[in-house]
Amino acid sequence: PSNTEPTTVAVAAPSHERPKTMMIDTTPPILAALAIVLAAAAPAFAEDAPPPAEQTPAEQTMAVHGQATLVVQGHDRFTSPYAGRNSLSAKAMGRETFDMTLYLGVRPWKGAEIWVNPELDQGFGLSNTLGVAGFPSGEAYKVGKSKPYPKLPRAFIRQTVDLGGEHQAVEADQNQLAGSQAADRLVLTVGKFSVVDVFDTNAYAHDPRRDFLNWAMIDAGVFDYAANAWGYTYGAAAELYQGRWTLRAGAFDLSSEPNSATLDKKFDQFQLVGEVEERHSWHGQPGKLKVTTFVTRGRMGRFDDAVRQAAITGTPADIEAVRRYASRSGVSVNLEQQVATGVGVFAKGRRRRRRDRALRVRRQRPHPGRRRLGQRRALEAARRHHRPGRGGQRHLQRSPALSGRRRNRHPRRRRPPAPSGRRAHRRGLLRLGPD
Repeated sequence: PSNTEPTTVAVAAPSHERPKTMMIDTTPPILAALAIVLAAAAPAFAEDAPPPAEQTPAEQTMAVHGQATLVVQGHDRFTSPYAGRNSLSAKAMGRETFDMTLYLGVRPWKGAEIWVNPELDQGFGLSNTLGVAGFPSGEAYKVGKSKPYPKLPRAFIRQTVDLGGEHQAVEADQNQLAGSQAADRLVLTVGKFSVVDVFDTNAYAHDPRRDFLNWAMIDAGVFDYAANAWGYTYGAAAELYQGRWTLRAGAFDLSSEPNSATLDKKFDQFQLVGEVEERHSWHGQPGKLKVTTFVTRGRMGRFDDAVRQAAITGTPADIEAVRRYASRSGVSVNLEQQVATGVGVFAKGRRRRRRDRALRVRRQRPHPGRRRLGQRRALEAARRHHRPGRGGQRHLQRSPALSGRRRNRHPRRRRPPAPSGRRAHRRGLLRLGPD
């Protein structure tokens, strides 16, 4: 795409329908024309208006839905004090992403639904979706391609068990067949889908194809849910609805490596997710409060470990070199509240552990022999940073490995001679600082 100004085309929709908004750049004419045709043909394929609330819609046995989304983003040139391979480019650029999805559903027996979502994707995010923590487009992935390519993000079965209570009407939607359901029910979902299809949902900020685009807005920033590079995984989830409360739990497969396109085949790396939902009414307006927690078990690394190892060895920091099997947990709070018909507010909060427990327990003091080896490597790294001084002498610059170690030592304190035997080993471990 060029740096020309994009043309914005907005397609309005009634309040009960899904909003359709498209940003179309003039540079990809084929994709732009396809998006306009799909938007123009949408009313012809739209279903009838939803029935009144007092009527219960007939149960659908099958359904076909479709969507197409084109997003164009860009930025002007800006000043950057530093840059790396994972930084946002300071040069002016523009990028586009396009996806087209079919939602194919069938009801094989009472209470069951089977859904398959074939999809066609194309395009790139800004700087290949790197350089921004809360990336500005939830439609951009780190596996972009210039030509359209097919994939199957979802293929799952959902079973609803009636536990009694008042029956409620269910309208037809993407991955949802029209019919009715009991207020108290048990819902089981098994197959390939996204963790956030079930957990951490929000009516106002959740789907980049219908509301906000920013990664930090559509999902809780701390919720690093199990997924491949496109955001989908294999797993199972259970939901128990009782009155105004809902309990959810699920187990999901992690990717073989972070941001990898492949999932762990043996399910050795996994994630457990739990959620509590409370539904309430505030001045006659409905609202929901959700608390989501998760525990991830997999091969992961910490950036401070990678920086510490780089300071000792004198090599660039490599997160892959310090990965080990460990745990990571977190909790998030999700609030949505309607204040008037068609108007609502939302809020999200999160918290995570600053240190992984498994990593902290496994970080033991090294053997004195290994310690001396690390000191020799640090000294070699310092010598590589030396500079010639006056009078032909050569002075060593203080490397990060040595300067941080000297900062923790008292300048006037003289170390007593170390005793021999096992006591020397123990006292040496206690005396030496962390790596």
